Amino acid sequence: MTLIELQDVDKVYETDATSVKALDDVTLIVEKGEFMSVAGPSGSGKTTLLNLIGGLDKPTSGKVKISNRITGRMTDSELDSMRLEKIGFVFQTFNLIPTLTALENVELVLSITGLSSSEQEERAKKLLEMVGLGDRLNHRPSQLSAGERQRVSIARALANDPEIVLADEPTGNLDTDTGNEVVDLMRKLNEELNKTFIIVTHDPNVAKRTDRIVRLKDGAIVGEDSK
Repeated sequence: MTLIELQDVDKVYETDATSVKALDDVTLIVEKGEFMSVAGPSGSGKTTLLNLIGGLDKPTSGKVKISNRITGRMTDSELDSMRLEKIGFVFQTFNLIPTLTALENVELVLSITGLSSSEQEERAKKLLEMVGLGDRLNHRPSQLSAGERQRVSIARALANDPEIVLADEPTGNLDTDTGNEVVDLMRKLNEELNKTFIIVTHDPNVAKRTDRIVRLKDGAIVGEDSK
């Protein structure tokens, strides 16, 4: 089943002095349950592509569809609802709140879902146990390793039970072995929970661990590999 579709998408950023074409005629289909990567050098348009899929930005031309809904036609409140219901984000820099524990960082996302406090705590604990941090619930980010912080951010991304998880350079701040463990964890969650994972990376070793690699260069898709 097609979950994400981009049709002839361009994205141009305008400044007073110049315009930059970040994406150039991108057409892409992502099926539900895929475990894929978008690979390319810095400046190739990877993050722009992820932002368009995540509803954080709109295309200059072309269409982005999520579950057959065109994001460019949505209001800001509709985009907010789509992100809340359908999408989880994982970032290179973790984006955890330093004064909160691992449990509280995950609960914070759940606080806008309508669950009771006890239900929020129960779900947050379950998610942290799922990513191997059941014994680190009450540790703050400064008390966790980089790999553990990224595991917290993955648990947080899953808090709203999204269909899609968008990971922007999730191994960028990790050593090779820890990065491989994080990718293996995302693969496990993809298989067990049937979540669609799109991993943006400049690291060919990370890309090779996914089932499908879409290659970007200068804002255009220049190749694709599938297992």
